[in-house]
Amino acid sequence: MPLNDNKRFVERDRNWHPPAYAPGYKTTVARSPSQAYVSMQAPSVSELGGPDFSRLRMGPHDNDLLLNYREDPALVGQAGLPIGERIIMFGRVVDQFGKPVPNTLVEMWQANAGGRYRHKKDGYLAPLDPNFGGVGRCLSDDEGWYRFRTVKPGPYPWPNDINSWRPAHIHVSVMGPSISTRLITQMYFEGDPLIPLCPIVHTLRDPEAVETMTGRLDMARSRSMDCLAYRFDLVIRGEVQTYFENQG
Repeated sequence: MPLNDNKRFVERDRNWHPPAYAPGYKTTVARSPSQAYVSMQAPSVSELGGPDFSRLRMGPHDNDLLLNYREDPALVGQAGLPIGERIIMFGRVVDQFGKPVPNTLVEMWQANAGGRYRHKKDGYLAPLDPNFGGVGRCLSDDEGWYRFRTVKPGPYPWPNDINSWRPAHIHVSVMGPSISTRLITQMYFEGDPLIPLCPIVHTLRDPEAVETMTGRLDMARSRSMDCLAYRFDLVIRGEVQTYFENQG
């Protein structure tokens, strides 16, 4: 991600990020590295180069999950809305010094209001919503702002132990100047009682890391008789950065 070369470099705090091997989060047992990391002292062109979004054309509803999916493609944008609590998710993409990161691709994906993903491997008994696909994308503007309209996802069980539940969350990806700088995180919702019970959250040593992944209710941006708004800023580097899953 872009950095201000006139400012000091802030080294990543390895104690702040979770260990790759965290037995309480069972899938890390199999997927954590068994050998030492290889330092990339001389990255290749393929690792430094990346997509150019300056000419990327967005669809009229790419960032509006209330309208961008129908099981019948001919009905996209027509009547028939997803079931669930309507929300706005918005925020800014900034660097460690508060400088906006403009024209970067922000993508998101989520479960529906019942807690089920539109994915062939999701076997949760909650029904699929014929009017909800669960994916969206947008480009940050000149000041780094992004915005989505969607429904609040439901929590869902997962087979980590006898009764593990994921808190309601939305996955977020932000793309830097190359494929290798893509960052992925999750937005939780403030006040959710499942957050402190989640085995994945337990891998984080510092409670402040969890706070960086928590969307805050913003009544000023909410729409009367329509939807609530949650602000989720993405700080891509430095001492106050958002915790990203691929930084462990």
